Amino acid sequence: MIKTQGLSKRYGATVAVDDISFTVAPGEVLGFLGPNGAGKTTTMRMIAGFITPSSGTVSVSGHDVLQDPVRAKACIGYMPEGAPSYGEMTVAEFLDFIADLRGLRGEQRSRRKSTVIERLALAPVADQVIETLSKGFRRRVGLAQALIHDPQVLILDEPTDGLDPNQKHEVRRLINDLSKDKIVIVSTHILEEVHAVCTRAVIISQGRLVADDTPRALEARSRYHNAVTLRFDSNAQFAAARRDLQALPEVQQVEADERAWVLTAVPKPGAIALPAISALVMNNQWPVAELHLESGRLDEVFRSITQAPAASQVRL
Repeated sequence: MIKTQGLSKRYGATVAVDDISFTVAPGEVLGFLGPNGAGKTTTMRMIAGFITPSSGTVSVSGHDVLQDPVRAKACIGYMPEGAPSYGEMTVAEFLDFIADLRGLRGEQRSRRKSTVIERLALAPVADQVIETLSKGFRRRVGLAQALIHDPQVLILDEPTDGLDPNQKHEVRRLINDLSKDKIVIVSTHILEEVHAVCTRAVIISQGRLVADDTPRALEARSRYHNAVTLRFDSNAQFAAARRDLQALPEVQQVEADERAWVLTAVPKPGAIALPAISALVMNNQWPVAELHLESGRLDEVFRSITQAPAASQVRL
């Protein structure tokens, strides 16, 4: 388990992280979210032992990061933002270097090096100098060095930032595989990543923890929770449908995208509008190509939480 208690970091008068407490249990993939400058990377570095907290404690697998740093760090695989490495080394040389630092020897060293090279599909570039690699391969090398000692805990700072869609898919698939027997913390500002890999999300803003819940529970806070979205084949009945939807007693507001012929009916608090809307579609034979019930929009929840005045933010 990872446990932080009252974790804070100050730089003079500037408070980067303010009294953050949370735990992460085995099998969880925790998404660590926040706007730029919220304190995500600082918190990750304190958990990994790279930065000393101004106050508070961190323990990893029962080892206090400040009191027992060697044992705590032995449990952690850490990939910093940007996955820095030594560009003049080949991939194989860099992994040998990391294996030395991790104290791997003999058969265990050979087995772990082979395992990460295979798992991250690095064999084609094993003898290539790192500075000549694509961004996707460099990110894979960063993951390989974090995994080479088979840690109990993985801390990944922006693991897919800057990758193309195929590369993002591969990294997310790997994270899902690894989460079966590891604790994983993923710092990200990419909200789709939360849906793709996270079982839980912590949101911080201005250095403070402002939300801690499952992605689905956070979506349920959205004004679009139980909203109904309709995409029309044409604009033939688009305007009339918009008026009819707005007239429903269950509907608070109808949002329209006239270029895409899409209407979104936002329900009144506590109301369920889907049955009435389905009946309208059937009775009027609207040319609807798609109709779906929304679970909520995490981006809207994220904005409402992180843009609220600091004094009104509630720690959950």
